[in-house]
Amino acid sequence: MSAPAVTRALRVLALLEAAGGETLGVSEMARQLGVARSSLFNVCLALEAEGVVQRSDGGYRLGRRLVELGGAYLRTVDPVQAFYQACSDTSLLHDEICQLAVLDGTEVLYLAAHAGRLPLRMTASIGSRFPASITAVGNALLAQLDDDELRARFEDPATRPAWTADSTTDLEALIDKIRVARGRGFALDKGEVFPGIRGLAVAVAPQYSGEQAYAVGASLLEVYCNIDIEQQAVKALSAMAAHIANPMNLGRGGAVVGA
Repeated sequence: MSAPAVTRALRVLALLEAAGGETLGVSEMARQLGVARSSLFNVCLALEAEGVVQRSDGGYRLGRRLVELGGAYLRTVDPVQAFYQACSDTSLLHDEICQLAVLDGTEVLYLAAHAGRLPLRMTASIGSRFPASITAVGNALLAQLDDDELRARFEDPATRPAWTADSTTDLEALIDKIRVARGRGFALDKGEVFPGIRGLAVAVAPQYSGEQAYAVGASLLEVYCNIDIEQQAVKALSAMAAHIANPMNLGRGGAVVGA
């Protein structure tokens, strides 16, 4: 059963959101929504009474109560759940192999893995551990550390294994690679874990101080991966990371990209 007043209230909130902080008068909102000013005025009064909108400069803007409601919603969101939703809703990465990982010492631990639809099978799965030195998700997370911490953490050569001929095993080369990733904002693995596979990854901005750091990555077939596809994938991963950091980004310049 429809509830016209509720629908109208939500449309008011959408208008105020689109206004970008500018106030809108009741008459203007009624004109845009194609409804009577008198009925919309009552809706605005009810929203104002609940703190969802506030009156300012002869019009209305979004109220602080929305911040409280949004914060309450975010506290219920599981990053793993947000990752899978973003994989499903991000058209460019929907068919690709994607990972959500955290840093554990000199390794990365996969918390979630999206298999995609490509005929490519790799050993990465939930609970898998990989060397942080050679994985894109690992490099994205290591980019959050300073050079001194990297030297201390990877002093032991055993922490820098060679899985392929392209794996970075030299300590100073690893630090240089992390510096590059830090500067450009994403990490790149070109056949360091699996020959013929290009890994791309970005870090997820933490919502709260002291929160566990995450990274999201994608594994693409090198033979099909050119600069344009790489840039599109990085853009999609960045949007996915923004969605995981704040799930309310989804569909608002966030994770739904690459169509």
